[in-house]
Amino acid sequence: MSGSSNFQSNSKIVNWIEYRLPVFSFMDAQLNQYPTPKNLNYFWNFGSLAGIVLVIMIVSGITLAMHYAPTEAEAFTSVERIMRDVNFGWLIRYIHVNGASMFFIVVFIHMFRGLYYGSYKAPREILWIIGVFILLAMMATAFMGYVLPWGQMSFWGATVITNLFSAIPLVGESIVQLLWGGFVVGEPTLKRFFALHYLLPFVIVGLVFMHLWALHMHHSNNPTGVDIKDEKQDTIPFHPYYTIKDIYGLGVLLLIFAFFVFFAPNYFGHPDNYIQANALVTPAHIVPEWYFLPFYAILRAFTNDYVIYSWFLQWFMSAKLAGVIAMFASILVLLLLPWLDRSRVRSAKYRPVYKLFFWLFVIDCLILGWVGGQPAEGTLVLIGQISTTWYFAHLLVFIPIIGILERPKPLPDSIAASVMGSHAPQAAE
Repeated sequence: MSGSSNFQSNSKIVNWIEYRLPVFSFMDAQLNQYPTPKNLNYFWNFGSLAGIVLVIMIVSGITLAMHYAPTEAEAFTSVERIMRDVNFGWLIRYIHVNGASMFFIVVFIHMFRGLYYGSYKAPREILWIIGVFILLAMMATAFMGYVLPWGQMSFWGATVITNLFSAIPLVGESIVQLLWGGFVVGEPTLKRFFALHYLLPFVIVGLVFMHLWALHMHHSNNPTGVDIKDEKQDTIPFHPYYTIKDIYGLGVLLLIFAFFVFFAPNYFGHPDNYIQANALVTPAHIVPEWYFLPFYAILRAFTNDYVIYSWFLQWFMSAKLAGVIAMFASILVLLLLPWLDRSRVRSAKYRPVYKLFFWLFVIDCLILGWVGGQPAEGTLVLIGQISTTWYFAHLLVFIPIIGILERPKPLPDSIAASVMGSHAPQAAE
């Protein structure tokens, strides 16, 4: 990792440990004196905020697991017992439930910031790829956690989503039975999901460590996208300059977090999940949690009359299988971004055409989220199909073409020049 330390201590105990295991000098180099671009804005807070929310989720989750019973007969009532009988159980559960939404909000903003400022470009390709795998692990963890309360939406959401794998030729039914632990969603499913929901956050911690390792190899990107040329001129120590900004950002996040925990704890939830699971009663409208809605809309867009499907895919696969592939591809395609974007300029601040298409992409994702939460009927199906087409066209067609044809604005000579205002612009290649 980059960075060095001149760590010294007056404590004999600290020095004794440091001589045998240089953990203090390592922490000082990577968390204290680590050279950081001096022009980072508040959008760079969201990486550290995501880490803090992850810790909150793990601590609250472990506490809830002490009182939760992963059985078909007791899962629902054990959640109610946590809410009513366990000291501050209601608070711990509301922190955990709303923490999942806060986690996804922070991570989505973090990823859109990376898209805007080109943080996926060389030499940070591995950093971006690990981030996409973190998102996948988060989604798997959240889905399994949503099943655990064993309410109506939990049960039927698990039934619908796991059934999607049956569309895979030859092995689909076997995969579904492996996930269920039988022939229907039941107690074996619940126990498997509980075990994996408990395990995956620690997998996320490992991925986060690798993410930070990759980050510290080549420093953070910055709003200009210009590489560090002179550490003395272009960087400042992480502490205290950015720890102060992170503390401020944390305060704002905790205020928003506290509002939902204490005043709107069920805002992100669904009322049907307060009804115990019943395999004989199907909810009128089955929807996943809000952070899955854009991908759910992509899944539902693939019908027999969808132009992309009827023109290109109907001879090779069913519409159901095409939707499942598209849903997963909508995330996996992000792994290719470092190679799809051919522009040598990172930041959208200097790429006017890319900036316009970036904001259109953000709007498109919001529309997909809205469509995913509505019944699949009437014009909503067409809107979902148009939005799905734009989503993939943006990533696979527009970004490569813009990267080749766009003429970016001139870049500043250095990070220091952009901060101090002493520009000596050089033409972007």
